[in-house]
Amino acid sequence: MKKLILIPLVLFFLISCQDKEELANYEDLKLQAELTEQNKILINDFINAWNSRNTEKMIQMHTSGAKYHHPTIGSSPILYEDAIEQMKMLWEAFPDIEVDIKDLFAEENRAVIRFIGRGTHMKDFGGIPATEVMTEASAMEIFHIKDGKIEEVWEISDRLGLMQQLGMELQMKKNEK
Repeated sequence: MKKLILIPLVLFFLISCQDKEELANYEDLKLQAELTEQNKILINDFINAWNSRNTEKMIQMHTSGAKYHHPTIGSSPILYEDAIEQMKMLWEAFPDIEVDIKDLFAEENRAVIRFIGRGTHMKDFGGIPATEVMTEASAMEIFHIKDGKIEEVWEISDRLGLMQQLGMELQMKKNEK
């Protein structure tokens, strides 16, 4: 008789433990999904701030000491505040430039976007006088997010394609012996 009572109790215990484990897994997945959604919103808001030239909001969306990586600035990152100055030069040379997100992926503390930047070259850019050419360049950025703010950004963009649209030509170096 004791065995008959013990078996249902053991089964009940096993089932209740399994339910708690499944509930904990569900809660973890729910938190991850919420974090992913929050990070996507952050990046969309950042791009909207970029398109509206709202540098104050852009800086607020980054952690103190946030870093920005781009091949054109060398192998060491710069502070995001310094990157803003480069963006201002870009906005001045291409006053109508806007970024259009084509893909946005986020997981845990990372987000990745693929985007197209389009703008008309109206003032000097990198030593190239205004051409009034409508340009289009693709780029990708990886964001590291910490506590709801952008902590680090890695960007790769088609600067060569942009320069070619502005009339620059790529030539082979002559070998010097």
